[in-house]
Amino acid sequence: MKTTSEIINAVKNVAKDGKMSCTSARKLAEEFQVPPKVIGDACNELKIKIHGCELGCF
Repeated sequence: MKTTSEIINAVKNVAKDGKMSCTSARKLAEEFQVPPKVIGDACNELKIKIHGCELGCF
């Protein structure tokens, strides 16, 4: 499993203008083999908004 700092860096790299699509967040969760909530928590910490939510996870 990846470290928290690796997840934070990945979220920063994917997010554009302080936003990330739900699809991108779910792909990161799958890539890092973590629950979507972990990506959501990283986004909250970085004040990144998730848009276009598909399943109500975020």
